[in-house]
Amino acid sequence: MIKFKFKSLVEFMDYFHTEEICRKEFAKIRFAAGEYCPYCEHAEIYKFSGGKRYRCAGCKSDFSIKTGTIFGDSKLPLRKWFMAIYLLSSSAKGMSSIQLSKHLGVTQKTAWFMAHRIRKAHKQETRKLRGKVEADETYIGGKAKNMHSRRRREIMKGRGTYGKVPIFGLRTRTGKVRAQVIESTGMDTLHYQLKSNMARGATLYTDEWMGYNRLGRIYKRGVVQHGVGEYVRGKAHINGIESFWALFKRGYHGTYHSMSKKHLQRYVDEFVVRFNNRLNPPQRIFHGAVQSAADTGQLTYESLTA
Repeated sequence: MIKFKFKSLVEFMDYFHTEEICRKEFAKIRFAAGEYCPYCEHAEIYKFSGGKRYRCAGCKSDFSIKTGTIFGDSKLPLRKWFMAIYLLSSSAKGMSSIQLSKHLGVTQKTAWFMAHRIRKAHKQETRKLRGKVEADETYIGGKAKNMHSRRRREIMKGRGTYGKVPIFGLRTRTGKVRAQVIESTGMDTLHYQLKSNMARGATLYTDEWMGYNRLGRIYKRGVVQHGVGEYVRGKAHINGIESFWALFKRGYHGTYHSMSKKHLQRYVDEFVVRFNNRLNPPQRIFHGAVQSAADTGQLTYESLTA
């Protein structure tokens, strides 16, 4: 049960006003099902005086409340980590590392590393989607108008996707989104994504792209012909998933400006999880994010920048 409540950043900081309160709240969230050792998962552990360090009765290892989480061996106080989680989970279009660094009083490099650790903790749901589901793909890359004319001519060939990274997305008519960076928008890839994420017998709505063909035996399908200016045909449309792409691209162009292919899935996860939680109260969103942070292993700077 979530005991803390807040509706604004001011109320959030008033509640988490000391490091001790942050540490105790994180301990409650992390050890909600019982205390354990992060090294061997032994259930019997001892606390040192002051409550900041623990020792496992099984493997005899010493650890802190941060060990084995995204906070890892970070020397930053939990209060700054909590504030970063709140800011990233409550900003609809995300927050740049430069802006985050100003709020937290850390360097831009540190804020960038913190943000990627927090994104690593964002986990999309894995249960197969049912009911009416919209499917669409989008592409992430530079704006053609900012490129050299020769490069622009190359990009404008075909679907205008040359050199860009495709992302596949699904959105139920109840508002839940799922998205994945993919290698191509070919039939094999799209069919695999659909079968992995949609329950058999669900109703699928797509545009006319040929990658969605031959699905009639698995899903009921409604199609809109974007090529001839058609965007709604009865119940068939993909306006819901396209509105999510619009939000994602506003964050891409307006907040982050660039996302490397290596890190792109983390950004996608960030936007999906935040979007799917948009109607939840702030304390529930924060609690879920901290719980994910506790359940996710450490991300080292070396692996992030390799």
